[in-house]
Amino acid sequence: MSVTTFIEDEQRWQAVLERRADADDLFVFAVMTTGIFCRPSCRARHALRENVRFFADPQTAAQAGFRPCKRCQPDRPADKRSLAQKITAACRLLEQETPITLAALAQRVGFSPYHLHRQFKAVTGMTPKAWQQAARAKRLRNVLAHSTTITDAVLAAGFPDSGSYYRKADASLGMTARQYRQGGEGAAIRYALTHSTLGRCLVAESERGICAILLADCDSLLTAELHTMFPQAQLMQDDADFSARVAEVIATIESPGRPLALPLDLRGTAFQMQVWQALQAIPAGETASYRAVASAIGKPQAIRAVASACAANRLAIVIPCHRVVRGDGMLSGYRWGPARKAQLLARESLKEES
Repeated sequence: MSVTTFIEDEQRWQAVLERRADADDLFVFAVMTTGIFCRPSCRARHALRENVRFFADPQTAAQAGFRPCKRCQPDRPADKRSLAQKITAACRLLEQETPITLAALAQRVGFSPYHLHRQFKAVTGMTPKAWQQAARAKRLRNVLAHSTTITDAVLAAGFPDSGSYYRKADASLGMTARQYRQGGEGAAIRYALTHSTLGRCLVAESERGICAILLADCDSLLTAELHTMFPQAQLMQDDADFSARVAEVIATIESPGRPLALPLDLRGTAFQMQVWQALQAIPAGETASYRAVASAIGKPQAIRAVASACAANRLAIVIPCHRVVRGDGMLSGYRWGPARKAQLLARESLKEES
């Protein structure tokens, strides 16, 4: 049986037209009009032959000034590319409405259950079960506003029955489905207004833990933001018992790097949870770029989405989104104002040096 060597350009072009995977490690092709190079098997739309050049390997194409395709990732080793593709496929399967077990998921993507669990957590920062629960909670949030009944929403979100929802789902919403649907109606949110060196501070707590730490220049702005977050919740001023926990929060705000030994009521999408987890890994006195955070969670191209997740953070300082800066080291937007961001970073830097 003859073996195709793909030495001649016309042989290579035919391999590109046929999207032959067996040629992927033998050469790459670049498109002059886009400045991008790809593997022969790339599923992107074919360019005109007159605009295509061939190179022996990704390094040569890069040296010629071309950029690697984000779709077929020709600059990545085959084993790493295969792993990323399998984990991506696993994520899509976990996000479907029909639940899937770890064993069935592993069989679908070609891993053993143990290996899949380990690799999935290494790449995404979450277990397959946590990813599936977060995706289901996201669907529930999306359908609650449009469904006729709570039961319809629960079933449409992928819960097998209402009993399964009541055992698990309300922990993801931070309240019952009915309360979430009605803007937090009936949910008890205790809050306190206090002073910090960063200005006025509002600390709020649900039955599951600290759910908001907000900063502003005046109390009216803080209470207005809290009402926007929970428009129908039962908002209550603090009491003596809650005051002690508020003091713990303020101590954390005033002492960079001091962990908060209180439960947190985090509410967000699976992606936001990944970002917030990565932010908590940035030490006090250090910063990271949005690109670095995106790479840390295994999504190097999701820079804008990382910025959006930082902006959605409701727990100032505890989730240290102030430690994320632009790629050139300059400060960028901050939910509670760029002046506070600069003050926080300067304070943390001084404490690290002392």
